[in-house]
Parts: sequence; structure tokens; C-alpha cells
Amino acid sequence: MANKRNIKKNINYIAGELFTECLVQSMYVPGTDKEKADKLMGEILTCQDDFLRRISHVEPGNVKGFFKKIREDFNAKTNEFVEAIGKLN
Repeated sequence: MANKRNIKKNINYIAGELFTECLVQSMYVPGTDKEKADKLMGEILTCQDDFLRRISHVEPGNVKGFFKKIREDFNAKTNEFVEAIGKLN
């Protein structure tokens, strides 16, 4: 199992990439709904903060299951964001 620091770094990296992709699409792709892009960027940042907060406060007991659940939730949320970025046009 990776340590908390590496998991936080990965979450920050992925959230940053999603935010950048959304920003680039809103600025440089013609026909992109800028209001939807702004809302999506806010959701990405909120999600990043939420997951970092969850990692900082580990539930006692089943630690391995806790991190597995966080990983699954983050992957699902990331897929939702990728699909939403694709639908901005």
C-alpha cells in the first residue's frame, strides 16, 4: 500500500490535469459552453479538496478497505469528469 503522501500527490496531479484540460477546452475550443466549463472546474476543485480531506482522516479499523474505497470512488469521479469535459461542446 502506498503512503498517504503519494496518494495525495496522485490526487493533486490528476485533479490538476482535469482542471487544465477543462480550462484549455473552454479557452481554445470554439463552441464550448464557458459557464458549464467554469462550473465543472469548480466541481473538480471541490472534489479534490473532499478526497484530500478524506485521506487525512482515516477511519480506524479496516484501513486497507478504507483506501480501496477511496481509490474506487476517485476513479469513478474522475471518469465522470472526463465524460463531462467531452460533453462541453
